[in-house]
Amino acid sequence: MIGIFGNIAPPLNNKYFTAGTKGEGLFLFISNLLKLVAVIAGIYFVVQLVLAGFEYISSNGDVKKTELAWAKIWQSLLGLVIISGAFIIAGVVGRLTGINILSPEIYGPTN
Repeated sequence: MIGIFGNIAPPLNNKYFTAGTKGEGLFLFISNLLKLVAVIAGIYFVVQLVLAGFEYISSNGDVKKTELAWAKIWQSLLGLVIISGAFIIAGVVGRLTGINILSPEIYGPTN
């Protein structure tokens, strides 16, 4: 008997949600988490850089305000380097383990 809206069947050959997998679901979760953190960090980087630029412009030659603005710019750039390094490390680990951490295959109803 078919319902009003049809039937929903689970995807076939779903290696991420079947028992006995080798941790692929964990790598998918880590990949999605890493991408989310990178997007949030990128947005935060841009906001901090704009605010630090505004502080630098509005310092009017005050040495302390200028130093604080440069410190904020430096910290923002350092944060960007750390996030980029995390992606590089994830790529290297994925290459060494043979599991593509940064672009995992996501199985759905059509696969």
